[in-house]
Amino acid sequence: MAALKWLTPRRQSATQRSVEAGEAAAEAALATSPRPEDTAPQERDGTAEVSFPDSGDPRAAAFFDLDNTVMQGAAIFHFARGLYKRHFFDTQDLLRFAWQQAYFRMAGSEDPEHMQDARDSALSIVKGHRVEELMAIGEEIYDEYMAGKIWPGTRALAQAHLDAGQRVWLVTAAPVETATIIARRLGLTGALGTVAESVDGVYTGRLVGEPLHGPAKAEAVRALAMTEDLDLSACAAYSDSHNDIPILSLVGHPYAINPDSRLRRHARAEGWRLRDYRTGRKAARVGIPAAAGLGALAGGAAAAVAISRRRK
Repeated sequence: MAALKWLTPRRQSATQRSVEAGEAAAEAALATSPRPEDTAPQERDGTAEVSFPDSGDPRAAAFFDLDNTVMQGAAIFHFARGLYKRHFFDTQDLLRFAWQQAYFRMAGSEDPEHMQDARDSALSIVKGHRVEELMAIGEEIYDEYMAGKIWPGTRALAQAHLDAGQRVWLVTAAPVETATIIARRLGLTGALGTVAESVDGVYTGRLVGEPLHGPAKAEAVRALAMTEDLDLSACAAYSDSHNDIPILSLVGHPYAINPDSRLRRHARAEGWRLRDYRTGRKAARVGIPAAAGLGALAGGAAAAVAISRRRK
């Protein structure tokens, strides 16, 4: 399996595939999200109350990036760990995936020539599997690897929007099925995520459009706002990455959460609000916490490979 680089940053310009990906994400989100009257109240985590936002505007909503904004690390990597545990792929694949994800998280760049091969490799993991099978596994993986990675501060911000009567959506490059599970577990309205094509409930190994990243996220939010009659000038968006400047620029209330260095500079120049829930050394190493986690697991995978070779 080649690296899953299709989840790393893309050029910041909307394309027809970005629009297609965004519209597909909005359609999938609306199909899987409960209506407000069907959503049960959620337990509070004891975090201090947040003064923003104001209540009373039915056309306001909030959009949260997932990786390093709501959750420590990358959701797709936590999901990959769970699939590896269930023998969907081998140790060397996990090692390669971990190191390449770590590199791209730190470098913030990509090699366009290899993007297609990387996407094909990633999709080959789920090709032929049923959607309901991956959803059931995703529920287990959330409990195993993700539940303990939620940032309490960001969770409190999301709850503040819910308490104000607003809808709250995750917007992420992670698969929409994974994102939907996380949104539901957190009591959010729903999720916009990368849509993998399925026919009769079975994954085909192809994407609809492209990964929901950068400009595609903004297209997804535009499509959702049009369908749900949202006023984007009254909406808020939260992200840690400069790759999400398109979606942050789309709303009236942009927030930089645990920002990387480029987003921090941009946010300060634009007068956007910043919040950082990391502490000490982690906060100083902007952009590295997720990559460090990937690298640590990669090191463990490398050790496993070395041990297996010695036993042969």
